[in-house]
Amino acid sequence: MVGREKELAIHFVPGNCRLEEEEVNIPSRRVLVTGATGLLGRAVYREFKQNNWHAFGCGYRRARPKFEQVNLLDSDAVHHIVHDVQPHVIVHCAAERRPDVVENQPDAASRLNVDASRNLAKEAAAIGAFLIYISSDYVFDGTNPPYREEDIPSPLNLYGKTKLEGEKAVLENNLGAAVLRIPVLYGEVEKLEESAVTIMFDKVQFSNKSANMDHWQQRFPTHVKDVATVCRQLAEKRMLDPSIKGTFHWSGNEQMTKYEMACAIADAFNLPSSHLRPITDSPVLGALRPRNAQLDCSKLETLGIGQRTPFRIGIKESLWPFLIDKRWRQTVFH
Repeated sequence: MVGREKELAIHFVPGNCRLEEEEVNIPSRRVLVTGATGLLGRAVYREFKQNNWHAFGCGYRRARPKFEQVNLLDSDAVHHIVHDVQPHVIVHCAAERRPDVVENQPDAASRLNVDASRNLAKEAAAIGAFLIYISSDYVFDGTNPPYREEDIPSPLNLYGKTKLEGEKAVLENNLGAAVLRIPVLYGEVEKLEESAVTIMFDKVQFSNKSANMDHWQQRFPTHVKDVATVCRQLAEKRMLDPSIKGTFHWSGNEQMTKYEMACAIADAFNLPSSHLRPITDSPVLGALRPRNAQLDCSKLETLGIGQRTPFRIGIKESLWPFLIDKRWRQTVFH
């Protein structure tokens, strides 16, 4: 895994095609990304791979053929992948992140968000790997923002509770681990439903039908590639400084309700937004949500870590493949 390895390469010229072995450089730093098939995991895997790390990814339902298929609830399988890869860093992206699903399937969510995280923390500690556990702004109740890392969590819903329990399980079983709390994410989705931000795009595009949009909860949409950069920068700082551990916050800095995000999306694509209706009442259905769980990111900023993609730029990059009216592509991009 370290140094140089042989790899097969196809050489093609007209009238001739041959297979040759070529020596390729293998980066000496190894990272293992769980949930590598998910929205955040894909970005984290790509970020490390593009910055001279030997990246390994594992997933479950969508793992093959690119990633290793590993059931994180199977402690033997987790032990084998960690000991086979011998990573210097593990970024634990895998989680049940949908609050309403957690409310309806609490036992399954707790096994993944808490039990699997505890086990991974133990395995990372056993080989001296730096574990970054991805957590959430939903560990806070949203009544007194912005929140610093040392503020007392008070989750309103079961999702936030399982992420907080996961944090505790990780830090109790791996004293050198890091917890990275982040807010709502968006990025290059494979389908619109992958993100609570991008899922709004159909309502924005179907302007012949009015759509109610939440204008109560204050969110800070954050691009997954920015979180991925933070993970890599944090890992690289840790390679040089063992004191880099504990809890950290990262977030976009543009405060927006879902209604304001939808209007920004419409504006980015020159689409109408008059059919979007702001709803200022607190939601009555589904899991409770914090009103404003803004994260204070000054701890990472002081370390020189972080990057932020402006929302209108990031959302345009993420959503243009899903434009229904292809004529708009001409006005947006030409």
